[in-house]
Amino acid sequence: MNLTDIALLNLRRKKAKAAFVLAGLLTGVATMVALMGLGSALTHEVNHKLEKYGANILITPKSDQLNLTYGGLSLGGFSFATREIKQADLGRIKHIANSANLAAVGPMVLGRVEAGSRPVLLAGVDWREARILKPWWKLRGAEPLAGQVAPGAEAARLLGLKPGDRVSIQGRELTVSGVLEPTGSQDDHLLFMPLAPAQELLGKQGLVSMVEVAALCKDCPIEAMVAQIGKALPGAKVMAIRSVVQGRMETIASFKRFALGVSLLVALLGGLVVLVTMMGSVKERTNEIGIFRAIGFRSGQVMRVVLTEALILSAAAGLLGYLAGHGAGELALPWFSEGSGVHLAWDPLLAAIALGLALVCGALASLYPAYMASRLDPAQALRTL
Repeated sequence: MNLTDIALLNLRRKKAKAAFVLAGLLTGVATMVALMGLGSALTHEVNHKLEKYGANILITPKSDQLNLTYGGLSLGGFSFATREIKQADLGRIKHIANSANLAAVGPMVLGRVEAGSRPVLLAGVDWREARILKPWWKLRGAEPLAGQVAPGAEAARLLGLKPGDRVSIQGRELTVSGVLEPTGSQDDHLLFMPLAPAQELLGKQGLVSMVEVAALCKDCPIEAMVAQIGKALPGAKVMAIRSVVQGRMETIASFKRFALGVSLLVALLGGLVVLVTMMGSVKERTNEIGIFRAIGFRSGQVMRVVLTEALILSAAAGLLGYLAGHGAGELALPWFSEGSGVHLAWDPLLAAIALGLALVCGALASLYPAYMASRLDPAQALRTL
């Protein structure tokens, strides 16, 4: 019979204490796995949305303009100079170093027009690119072609338009091909046309007012792409749009820090449970340890028996804790995620961390009880028999 067999036999004899140690470590490991797994799953969800939805780089003309706004109230502005972007120059964007990360480049021309008796903002867009840049757009009707227009929901309400109606814009009779469903954005107040007819109507042939770019930005260097586009279009201002997901990413980062702190606290409590339980076990086994020492067991061998018991329980707590934590995180995920179909991934690295944390906590918490057991005087221990 070797030292491992002795440790296993003792665990079988002391099932209640072994279960207490196992439960303490398992709770700590499961908490850590659940919280860290939730943080990773939520981060993956946000990254997926960044890759799939909307523009994240905006290109506008450079202008010396002082905007007079306060608290959302616009008081106008004073513009020294504003230049449109030449549409022909946009081809340079396709040749930047990170062009493979470009999902869509959508030029847009904007201008004030008269629709009936009302002033309204007309937007000419490339509808093929718009399907990628604005997948939330839903049209009640069809996309506009040459000689057609598609008003936003609020513009259609104010102008009394519906699909099939005719509307006079800048003296031209255009057909309403469809109406944009409400989006809750400024798009609801615009009239939309294909890019080329809108440029002609506004007298801005070959010019665009702004460009929206969708970059696959989970792994791409978004700041580097902004710099590359800026060099390709020196007369334009290039900005990375972060406001859509910045708040949610900061929340997830805070959640991860909170998860790490809670995990370490629970792991500490689990270690204390192991320490107290193993100390009690050593005191109860004074006679047994005295017999071991009397028959020739050295101090190091006694320590190895106690540490082996702790490590066996720690390994079991690490493996079971990972499974329990993964299950708990999966059950809790719908409360934190905004989408369906999101799941916690089986992460071998997190499993290894859970096992390592359990082993380290168990070993450190058992060192002192093992040392105390190895220092017992065999003669004094045998007197209590």
